[in-house]
Amino acid sequence: MRFEELKLAYGYPLQLQTTSLAGQPERFSCRLIGCLPGRSVLLSVPKQAGKLLKFRLGQKIVVRLMIDNGIGIFAGIVEAQTQEPYPILHLSYPESVTFKGIRNATRVAVREKMTIVNTSLEIKPSTTGFISDISISGARIELGDDIAEIGDILELRAHVDIRSITKELVLRGVIRSRVDPTDNLDDGVLVSYGLEFVEQTDDQRLIMYAYVFNQMALQEHPSSN
Repeated sequence: MRFEELKLAYGYPLQLQTTSLAGQPERFSCRLIGCLPGRSVLLSVPKQAGKLLKFRLGQKIVVRLMIDNGIGIFAGIVEAQTQEPYPILHLSYPESVTFKGIRNATRVAVREKMTIVNTSLEIKPSTTGFISDISISGARIELGDDIAEIGDILELRAHVDIRSITKELVLRGVIRSRVDPTDNLDDGVLVSYGLEFVEQTDDQRLIMYAYVFNQMALQEHPSSN
C-alpha cells in the first residue's frame, strides 16, 4: 500500500517507535502535519516530561497508525528537525505501508463529547472526554483524567444527533489498550483508551449502529447532512 492511498487528514494521530541507548523500544505519540509525496513526511515533535524530544539526523523510526480495521506500519529516516516557525520532524517519504488487519469492523473518525464512568470500581469515578473513532465493535476515547486500567469496564453516555433525531447513546466497553499521549497535553488529553464493546441491550445496540453508520455516510457524502 502506498502512503498517499491512506488519504490521512492533517492532525491524524501517529505513534513513533525508536530504540533507547539501552536497546529498549520507546514509543511516542505525534500527529501528521503534512507531506510532500515522494520527498518527506512532516510530523509534530513528541514531548517527554513536558520537553520536546530531539532526534538525530539519519535516525531510523518506525511509524504506526490506526487505519480502518487494522494497523499501518512504515519506516522512515530522520532528515531534519526544525524549530521555526514551530517544531517539525521531517521523515523520509515511505516507499510503502504494511497493513495488518486486527478488527472485524471499519472505524470512523468522530469527535463526540461523552460522560465516562468506570463501573468496575466501587466508587465509580467519572469524567468527561471524547470518542475519537468508533466502529460497531469498539472505540478509541481520549480523557483528561486517568480513571481506569486495562480490563476495567467503562460506561459512556452522550446525546447525539442522528439525521436530526436526538438520541442518548449509551456504550459499555472493556479497556483493551492504553496510550499516554505526549503531543496533545495542551488540549487536556491525559490518556487514550481502546475499548471493545460489551453488554449492550438491543435498544442500545440499535442506536449505536444508527450513529456509526450515519457518521460513515456523512463522511462519504458530506452534503447529505
